[in-house]
Amino acid sequence: MSDNVLSQFKQAEEAVKPADTGRKLRIGIIGTGGISWCHFYNYLKMPDVEIVAIADLIPERAIERKEQFGLDNVRIYPSHKELLDNEELDGVSVCTYHRQHAEPTIYALDKGVPVLLEKPFTVTLDEAVEVMRAEKRSGKFVSVGFQPRFNPNMQMIKKIVQSGVLGEIYYIQTGGGRRRGIPGGSFIEQSTAGIGAIGDIGCYSLDAVLNPLGYPKPLTVSGYVSDFFGKDPKYNGEDAKVFDVDDFGAAFVRLEGGIILDFRIAWAMHPDTPGDTIIFGKEGALRIPSTDCWNGSLDNAMTLYHDVCGEQVETRIPLLEEEKSDFYMKIRSFLDAIKTGGPSPVPTSEIIYNQAIIDGIVKSAKLGREIEIEIPEI
Repeated sequence: MSDNVLSQFKQAEEAVKPADTGRKLRIGIIGTGGISWCHFYNYLKMPDVEIVAIADLIPERAIERKEQFGLDNVRIYPSHKELLDNEELDGVSVCTYHRQHAEPTIYALDKGVPVLLEKPFTVTLDEAVEVMRAEKRSGKFVSVGFQPRFNPNMQMIKKIVQSGVLGEIYYIQTGGGRRRGIPGGSFIEQSTAGIGAIGDIGCYSLDAVLNPLGYPKPLTVSGYVSDFFGKDPKYNGEDAKVFDVDDFGAAFVRLEGGIILDFRIAWAMHPDTPGDTIIFGKEGALRIPSTDCWNGSLDNAMTLYHDVCGEQVETRIPLLEEEKSDFYMKIRSFLDAIKTGGPSPVPTSEIIYNQAIIDGIVKSAKLGREIEIEIPEI
C-alpha cells in the first residue's frame, strides 16, 4: 500500500494533556456491580480526582468495592437519592443495572451534577427523552459510556468516512457478537436489564457506524429478536430458567439521507460471526473485520476497496495501538468536560438516535412489521 493513500487519514497524535491537579474533583459512584470496577480503577489513576461516596442497594457489595480499592474515607449510601442529597459532588458515574439508568441520572441532573452514564443509554426511548429533558432544565450534561469512541481504530473509521474517499454512503451492514457469550446476573432478566444483546453490545456496533456518519436520523425499522440459546439449558445452564431477554437481534433500518442500515447482533449463535461490518459508498467501501467477542475494538486490519486509474485495488489499513486504554480516555474526557462545563464527550443528542433504533427493534419485533421511528420533542 502506498504511503500517500494512508496519509489521507493519518493525523498527528495529540499527546494526552496532563491533568490539572490544582483542584480535586469530587466524584460519586452509583451502583457497584461488575462495570463499576473499571470506573473505580480509572478514577484512581487520575491525580485530580477524589472518590468521596458510593451508593448501592446491596450494602455488602459497596463495602466490598470500598475495601477492594482501599477507600477508607469513602462514605456509603443505600440509595442514589441519599448520596446525592448528602454530598457536594462535581460528577457522578451511574453504573446500575439497565432499568435503573434513567432514575438516578435524572435525579443527579436535577441536583446540578453532571453524569457519566454507562451504556446502554436507557432501556426505552421514552426514558432517554426524559433524561435529555432533565439535561435541558438543569444546564448540566450526560456523557454516555461508549468507550470504543476513544479507540484509535474506531476513530480511523470516522476519519476515512469523513475524508470523502468512500463517496456518498448508501448502505451499511454492521453487527457482531459471540459464538457463546451469554452473560449472567442482572443482564438476563427483564426486571433488571429490560433488553439483552441488542442493548448490551448492539449499541456499540450501531455507534461504530452511525458516529462516522454524523448520526443521521433513523426513519423506519423492521426488527427481529430471539432468545433460543438463552432459554435452552443446553447452552445456558441454570440461567435458562430465568432468562427472558433477547440473545439475538436483527434489523433493517432506513436512515435520513437514503442510507440503509442492515444490523445483527448476538450473545450466542452457531456461526463464529454474523458478518463483518461493511460501509458501502459510491466511490469505495470499507470492511471492518468482526471479532470473537464484540466490545468495540478490532483484532485485524481494515480493508479499503476503491479504484485507482481504472483498476480495482485494495488498501490495507493497519491497526493502530492505543496510547491510553479506551476506558481511561472515557473517564478522562468526562472529567475534562466537568472542568470546562462541557460539551459532553459522548452527547445524548447523538445517542438518542442509537436508543431510538434499539427501542424500534423491540417494538417492531413485537408487532411483526416495519414501524416508523418517532422521537418526541425534547
